[in-house]
Amino acid sequence: MNVEAFLAAAGRLPVAPLDTLVGTKGLVVVAPHPDDESLGCGGLIAEARRLGRAVRLVVVTDGCGSHTHSALYPPERLRALREDETRAAVAELGLAPEDVRFLRLPDAHAPSAGPQAEAAAGAILDEAEACDAGAVFVTWGHDPHCDHKASAAIVGLAQALRPALPAFAYPVWGWTLPPGTEVGDAPEGYRLDVSAHRPAKAKAVAAHRSQTTDLIHDDPTGFRLAPEMLAHFQGPHEIFLRMKPVPGASRP
Repeated sequence: MNVEAFLAAAGRLPVAPLDTLVGTKGLVVVAPHPDDESLGCGGLIAEARRLGRAVRLVVVTDGCGSHTHSALYPPERLRALREDETRAAVAELGLAPEDVRFLRLPDAHAPSAGPQAEAAAGAILDEAEACDAGAVFVTWGHDPHCDHKASAAIVGLAQALRPALPAFAYPVWGWTLPPGTEVGDAPEGYRLDVSAHRPAKAKAVAAHRSQTTDLIHDDPTGFRLAPEMLAHFQGPHEIFLRMKPVPGASRP
């Protein structure tokens, strides 16, 4: 199925309440970079917290790849900034700082397999146990970014250890795939109505100032989310695609 047809079909998935996705339990959101959680799961997090559910956020990479030529924000300062932005963002959604775990794997070099990936999978399972998670949410494996693919693979490793734990994928950069890109079978999953949380989600996204403004102004090659990209995440629904365990996935 090509990506245009796939995403169109994903936009017609049934609208379901949070209980359909996670039962009466908590949930874990896995974000490849600081900001992916707000873009793809901001409404999910806010709805879960409205209902009193426990939520844990695991941020996989250190986010230092967004501005690699800034003298004002060398890697350690940039990492600290992006982690502070993440805490500010999720506070808008109802999360406390202690609900966030930063794995600090290298931006643009997150592994899909091997000891570091296995350790990351273990960290995700630790957080799932801590919040009695009914599901894990991670970026779509077809997102055209290496860290998004790696994060999906890491959740696959976690599923190999705990097959009974459901996982759902949320598209971020998948919206930018070239027309005609093949992405597999028709989507399965749900849409979550997040219309009540759109103001909080907008504040969460805006809290990532390094990614949405010219805060870091001394790197002409620096990354910035374009308005047309942000528009994909401003609607009344968030999309969650059911992930199937990968046959033969290694068990760390």
